[in-house]
Amino acid sequence: MANASIQKIEKKGDSKGSNLFAGLAMIICIVVGILVWKFIMGHPSNFVDNNPEGEPEQGNYLAMVYKGGYVVPVLMGLFLMSVVFSIERLLVISKAAGKGNVETFVRKVQNQITAGNINEAIAECDKQQGTVANVVRAGLMKYEEVKREGFDSERAEAAIQQEIEEATSLEMPMLEKNLVIISTLVSIGTLMGLLGTVTGMIKAFSALGAGSTPDSAQLANGISEALINTATGISTSTLAIIAYNSFTSKIDKLTYSIDEAGFAITQTYRRFRARANNA
Repeated sequence: MANASIQKIEKKGDSKGSNLFAGLAMIICIVVGILVWKFIMGHPSNFVDNNPEGEPEQGNYLAMVYKGGYVVPVLMGLFLMSVVFSIERLLVISKAAGKGNVETFVRKVQNQITAGNINEAIAECDKQQGTVANVVRAGLMKYEEVKREGFDSERAEAAIQQEIEEATSLEMPMLEKNLVIISTLVSIGTLMGLLGTVTGMIKAFSALGAGSTPDSAQLANGISEALINTATGISTSTLAIIAYNSFTSKIDKLTYSIDEAGFAITQTYRRFRARANNA
């Protein structure tokens, strides 16, 4: 229990650090998006007569994106958030998987547990490291404890299962951290893209209604703004939803591996008690 308390304190500290990282990352991404839009895409050399208020140079896509309006830097910031948090989750989940293939590790541990080689199984956990190995190791240590105390099968199974659940509750939240941000970006990216589309179409229709002769340049700018914002919003949402589904799938696989190993531990103890009772 003392070790569990220490782990909870450590996880709480990690959580505060993760929250700080998330907040700073979102602010920095928005600021970078604004700076890129203003000073790189909006650089005078990208426009006819070096005038950012004028027409883009022929084939200059940076200037075309700049003409997408004030929604563009926000969308760029959201896109950068999708990239940053996807990379951050990829690193965390890869580290959680440990040093080797998780499925191979689980098979090795299951074989060692089934053979009754608990110390060898613990050694495999120490070599693998990562979330799955930590949880399985906690279950194996509990197995050794209940075995020494001579628990019956039902009490031992409940104790081992509780230990695995407690270890999982300490490990899994860090894997799921920031996934809510990625899932939120799916919706926000679409909505911000739609907002930019609407503002662009408003400008386009305003150009159509400007007197008897529509302003073709203003009409083209309005349509361009609408399409640019639509494309950027779709790109942001697409990246976010692919990343979210990929990471949830990886986390589900890790959880399934923990369940497999936990089942092997409890079944091994049942066989151990059955042999002890028959002896």
